[in-house]
Amino acid sequence: MGKFRANYLITMKDIVRDGHKLLHQPTREVPLPLSEEDRETLICMMQFLKNSQDPKLSQQYKLRAGVGLSANQIGLDKRMFVAYFQDEQGLEHEYTLVNPRLVSHSVSMVFLPQGEGCLSVDRDIPGIVPRYERVRVKGYNLEGDEIELKLKGYASIVIQHELDHLDGIMFYERINREDPFRVPDNCRSLT
Repeated sequence: MGKFRANYLITMKDIVRDGHKLLHQPTREVPLPLSEEDRETLICMMQFLKNSQDPKLSQQYKLRAGVGLSANQIGLDKRMFVAYFQDEQGLEHEYTLVNPRLVSHSVSMVFLPQGEGCLSVDRDIPGIVPRYERVRVKGYNLEGDEIELKLKGYASIVIQHELDHLDGIMFYERINREDPFRVPDNCRSLT
């Protein structure tokens, strides 16, 4: 049995840091129906995100605030992630996705003007990270039901960041090396 049982508290010491080979390779599909161990791991991962956004708990446990966490970021070669955040309209999003895949996307692209960060990256990496403005993603939820998400704006960016993790791609690999602040065609700042 793995250590991420339902009552396990994930902290920053559990987060795999940039440079680890697991972050740079595609993850493996998760067998369905979900095992109890995988279910409990996902519950722990979601609780970490909620704790990391709670000012008191994040200070108590020295957590960096996160909006998404993929299984390979806690050392597991599994195609699953969680996301918990508010979008630009203030709507709360909470997703647990197993074996997710991008099924369609817009031609138009957006980027966060302040750039992207990552729990696995301990330094600031400035630059524009272009993302699709709208995406349609299919995967399975905690109950093992197939779900489809249609997301736009900030929600789309968060989900693409996590999908990239599962494919072994770090956000900074999407920044133009020659000109980090060059805005690609068909791309606008998400304000």
